[in-house]
Amino acid sequence: MTRREVAKLIDNTLLKPTATRAEVVRFCEQSLECHFAAVCVFPFWVPLAAEILGESDVKICAPIGFPFGMNATAIKVMEARNVISQGAREIDVVINLGALRSGEESAALRDLEEVVRAVKLSGVTENGDEPITKAILETCYLTDDEKRLACQLAVKAGVGFVKTSTGFGPAGATVDDVRLLRRLVGKEVGVKAAGGIRNWEQAQALINAGATRLGTSCGIQILEQVPGRDPEGL
Repeated sequence: MTRREVAKLIDNTLLKPTATRAEVVRFCEQSLECHFAAVCVFPFWVPLAAEILGESDVKICAPIGFPFGMNATAIKVMEARNVISQGAREIDVVINLGALRSGEESAALRDLEEVVRAVKLSGVTENGDEPITKAILETCYLTDDEKRLACQLAVKAGVGFVKTSTGFGPAGATVDDVRLLRRLVGKEVGVKAAGGIRNWEQAQALINAGATRLGTSCGIQILEQVPGRDPEGL
């Protein structure tokens, strides 16, 4: 893979609560130079990211219901509508883990469905493009049966991706989990691996396992480790 191809698999992420405005500006500028798939920033910084990235090929992603997923559905919906209106084109929403693990499937499904619906209705552009919702499963807390159920609910809700982790749990993405999620959601839904991805060796293993997007705060370092150089000099 070329560096440009790898860059388009990466959501370059800055979810450090102490990050300053100057740090967010530099982060967005560097992400633009690298042509990442997206930048992932807290909702507060979405308007700033939109000023910098404009109509570029780098999308803005914002996490909602983050990092525990236990906000009321109405709050998640409000968060989603807000960030979409400010320029976000991708939403990473944490599923209701408590409902899922309690066997309350209908509640967990309704939570996701309402967010997906709000995102689609809030962000359809003139050319018909819809923003993407990614469901964060936080796989480190789930059994394989619970992962299977979470994927079923996510697909039924109409998400664009399932995502392994927030990066704030006790463990992040693993090759085994990515392989399992890929098998469960099939080819039509993306798999985003996130949490603890710090180098090209890890990234490549996760891509080979079926990840179609990587969430990492080490995007630039990973690109620097990809062998070879693209004609554009990336």
